[in-house]
Amino acid sequence: MLDINFIRENEEEVKKGLLKRMDTVDFTELFAKDDERKKIIEEVEVLKAERNKASDEIGAMKREGKNADEVIAKMKAVSDKIKELDTKLNDVKDEVFEMLKVFPNIPDEDVLGGGKENNKVIRAYGEKPEFEFEIKNHYDLSVDLGLVDYERGVKLGGNNSWVYTNKGAILEWALINYFVEEHIKDGYEFILPPHILKYECGYAAGQFPKFEKDVFMLEGRKKFLLPTSETAILNLHRDEIIQDADMNKKYFSYTPCYREEAGSYRAEERGVIRGNQFNKVEMFQFTRPEDSDKAFDELVGKAEKLVQGLGLHYVVSKLAAGDCSAAMARTYDIEIWIPSMGIYKEVSSASNGRDYQARRAGIRFKRDGAKKTEFIHTLNASGLATSRLLPAILEQNQQADGSVLIPEVLRKWFGGAEYLK
Repeated sequence: MLDINFIRENEEEVKKGLLKRMDTVDFTELFAKDDERKKIIEEVEVLKAERNKASDEIGAMKREGKNADEVIAKMKAVSDKIKELDTKLNDVKDEVFEMLKVFPNIPDEDVLGGGKENNKVIRAYGEKPEFEFEIKNHYDLSVDLGLVDYERGVKLGGNNSWVYTNKGAILEWALINYFVEEHIKDGYEFILPPHILKYECGYAAGQFPKFEKDVFMLEGRKKFLLPTSETAILNLHRDEIIQDADMNKKYFSYTPCYREEAGSYRAEERGVIRGNQFNKVEMFQFTRPEDSDKAFDELVGKAEKLVQGLGLHYVVSKLAAGDCSAAMARTYDIEIWIPSMGIYKEVSSASNGRDYQARRAGIRFKRDGAKKTEFIHTLNASGLATSRLLPAILEQNQQADGSVLIPEVLRKWFGGAEYLK
């Protein structure tokens, strides 16, 4: 959520930023409603001062044995007016709040406007693999090697569902274990959150109310299935004040992620590329404002290091404002090459939300010796999502005989075997 005072003090700058991701920006109604809020506050303060003065007067009159009934009656009317204004003030505050929460985050100054067409590749790792034989796609490879049962997945969960089987299940679990081990080495705290979350969690993360349709809501209850563990970890400290000594906090978690997907029968959506449930390890940081740029670079670097450890070719793309999620000021995607598709697919999005989510979640910190609290900065990055790594591993590492080279960092979970056969 944006700060109304910041908007007022930097109106043109804020408009310029928001227009990178919005068609129009108009604060007229917001400012008018906020002016009404201020006017009510001023009126209430005047009446309260009058009431306090009268209270002293009534006390003095009683001590002197004088009749204070007239003044008491007048002050009762003042108190009734204060109650009426307080009710109105709460209503106006709610209206200002509702207006503010529809605005997305302000993109960082160096983030380009527009949508996907303005995303920019900023670096690449490795080379696209070249093959001297006719390659297979990951769907056929996973079936031929007995790694995934798609037919039974559909039987169990419907379209966009699958079952990892035998060495496919081991490969999936090996990836998760590899990520977990690396994050523990780097000093991140391991979290296993609940998969059913309260509505407030989605609101604080900036996903609700606009993107409610993208999650599985539990019918008749204000709860939903976790779409990403970012939503859970952010809310660990909702409505808390963190002491300076406890900053900066680094967490990671493993969860399945549950998302409503419209479904697609295009070739690029076959297999495990897109599903209603997939596994992901997520990194998250709570930082001081001055530390968030460094934290962002760390998260991007960690995500890249994991893909490098798997020996996969990938690129890093800096997203344009319109392609970043509404709560984020900047996002870099790590995208791996899928040879059969001839395209890159995202396996990690690293994002800096600045103080946007913290304002919605009420998360502050207090510097040593400071009287006032400040909003923290929140950052997240996939570390990593597995459903697109499996296709990349199978396709980039496939051999002429139909086998697949197992990345060296995963071989200990296969008893040292080098190939999936």
